[in-house]
Amino acid sequence: MSEPVDLNVGGFTRLRIDFGYDGTDFFGWSKQPELRTIQAAFLEALTLIFGESEIDFSLRVAGRTDAGVHALNQVAHFDLSQTQLARLGRETIDDIAYKLNRLLPNDIRVSAVGVAPEGFDARFSAINRRYRYRLADNLSFKNPLETRFTLDVAGQLNIEAMSEAGSQLLGLHDFASFCKPREGSTTIRELQEITVSRGQGQVVEIEIQADAFCHNMVRSIVGALIAVGQGRATPAKIKQLLEQTNREGSYKVVSPHGLSLLKIGYPADDQLAAQAEKAQNLRTLDEN
Repeated sequence: MSEPVDLNVGGFTRLRIDFGYDGTDFFGWSKQPELRTIQAAFLEALTLIFGESEIDFSLRVAGRTDAGVHALNQVAHFDLSQTQLARLGRETIDDIAYKLNRLLPNDIRVSAVGVAPEGFDARFSAINRRYRYRLADNLSFKNPLETRFTLDVAGQLNIEAMSEAGSQLLGLHDFASFCKPREGSTTIRELQEITVSRGQGQVVEIEIQADAFCHNMVRSIVGALIAVGQGRATPAKIKQLLEQTNREGSYKVVSPHGLSLLKIGYPADDQLAAQAEKAQNLRTLDEN
């Protein structure tokens, strides 16, 4: 089960951070010994500003991206004691974003820091996440400035067939065929939207929004859609794969470097605490 949420942060002030990063040279979000991670970079910067924290500032992120995955609009929260807040001196909470950007590496940029609404939890209060995966096929302009964020694929992708295949996945399902299972967690998710289109330079962009994603879910879905786009699979095959709820016959999990987190969605402030509690319940396919 997921770690419990303490909705009463008594004695602490909870702050929300909005930020983005180029994930190319990071080993994902979660701190790991002797590896460069986004969480570790934040903890180092926060420690320099506010002093040591035995609880790592209760730092929690909305979406724990894997190694090599990028984010345009990521969200996290952290908790500060009154003593830690006092270290700001004459500066205010509005100055924290500037201070963090001076200390963080250039491939992480903070856009805003502010006091979080009551009941806010960056991860568990979220109601959806939206990702984009970029593919360059034979019709696409191979922009050398975008190679860190775009996967090259062979041939010309049939985006109409890919869109049809994606529509087979919409709704509340057990996505075990598209996830790497983790002990104590469920693979039931609600896929809310999926689009396949050609953007600037005829680059194929797949955008996927769900209430949450299990491990490798987006990259596994993209791998299946590439197979459809290249004529190696059909939309009917993707529906069959979803219904079998296991990884047998699943398609390749594509490289992380083409994937970016675009947005985290949250409910109205008066629903944040209730959503955080709801998100910790083990999901079933009987949900309304």
